[in-house]
Amino acid sequence: MTQDFSGLGLSSKVTDAVAAAGYTKPTDIQAQAIPHVLEKKDLIGIAQTGTGKTASFVLPMLTLLESGRARARMPRTLILEPTRELAAQVHENFEKYGKNHRLSVALLIGGVSFEEQNKKLDRGADVLIATPGRLLDQFDRGRVLLTGVDILVIDEADRMLDMGFIPDIERIISLLPPRRQTLFFSATMPPEIQKLTARFLRDPVKVEVARQNSTAETIDQRLVKTGNKPEDKRETLRQQLRAAENLTNAIIFSNRKRDVATLARSLQRHGFSVGALHGDMDQKSRMETLDQFKSNKLTLLVASDVAARGLDIPAVSHVFNFDAPTHAEDYVHRIGRTGRAGRSGVAITLVAPSDAKHIDAITKLIQREIPYVSGKPAAAEETHAEETAKPSRSRRGKAEAKSKPDHGERAEQPAPAEQAAKPARKAKTPRPDKVTGIDASSPFGADGPVPAFLLRPTGR
Repeated sequence: MTQDFSGLGLSSKVTDAVAAAGYTKPTDIQAQAIPHVLEKKDLIGIAQTGTGKTASFVLPMLTLLESGRARARMPRTLILEPTRELAAQVHENFEKYGKNHRLSVALLIGGVSFEEQNKKLDRGADVLIATPGRLLDQFDRGRVLLTGVDILVIDEADRMLDMGFIPDIERIISLLPPRRQTLFFSATMPPEIQKLTARFLRDPVKVEVARQNSTAETIDQRLVKTGNKPEDKRETLRQQLRAAENLTNAIIFSNRKRDVATLARSLQRHGFSVGALHGDMDQKSRMETLDQFKSNKLTLLVASDVAARGLDIPAVSHVFNFDAPTHAEDYVHRIGRTGRAGRSGVAITLVAPSDAKHIDAITKLIQREIPYVSGKPAAAEETHAEETAKPSRSRRGKAEAKSKPDHGERAEQPAPAEQAAKPARKAKTPRPDKVTGIDASSPFGADGPVPAFLLRPTGR
């Protein structure tokens, strides 16, 4: 296997840009995939996130695109991504590694005006990066033709399957010329994905790095017991955040979109620097939140699986699973946000009594036991005292009533004893500090205040 990028067959323009970006040695997936892509072979790449998968197709595509030019509304290459964030990330890769090229790269994603996208398409795009829905919208409007596509990349194919995009993928492929190169990347290969590759790829080379569904050895994985009640879990999470060593930033995963927003609001009320990322947010808000997290203006990011899949944020020190994932494969993807590129990381999963079967499935999948560490169980009285530091129920109730439950799930209800106690305690609720939003007198009990680096910035 080659020890540097110069032995892979890439052009000097590309290798110069890679060197300028500070990379000297290709990852396993890059070393194995790039020569086959340059030979114009169809390819199936099986690799976890964090393995350098994106560069394994971006770098050879840049080399192949150095000859030829784009025509109006007829992109030369097409890259399909399941989410807007992943599409934007690939676009950033083309800007970074294609700085010595004069290639036109167009990004077709939802939440962005059609007008700007149309201008790029009309000028001609060498590279078109798109989510399936927006691409088909533009095709149906007659704004893009797919008959000139030489290279098709289907990225994160198993996530496409999870999100129900396979019919869209099949329709898009039917619009492409049959003589094309197809590159197919997925972390797992369920039967539906295998059928898709059998239909649409010609004699593909299969490249697989690391054992499927393995977790990086650089990640310190831990389990912490908690109660089933959401308020107990929130208290346990706060305890773990305050006690975390060497925490620079963290992604907190929740299984439901509704709970992402609820958890983020709760952490904000307790003074943490936190943002939320879920599928119901508009694109502008999602990108702003992600940029704030990447630039360390936010310390914590609460996210759903769909929103956070494949995000390339190199320096995440901790991952917290507020909910144990119901699909064991999602555990691998979640904790893969930390411990990337040889760095060390910590992954902590809160385990309620009802999560036992999910943890069993996870340990069976990754073929290793995850140790339990001691976590102080959230006391009902202490939790209730902290929850009373929220805004008044009349204002909060109106806001929460407007948010629709995800997938028809019932909105969280307080326990009867908690309801009965609230009127008596309402008058005694202390006013939070104007700068941090934290009540200094009682909410943190014996735990002490939130560490300074977790506090939300003044004026937020």
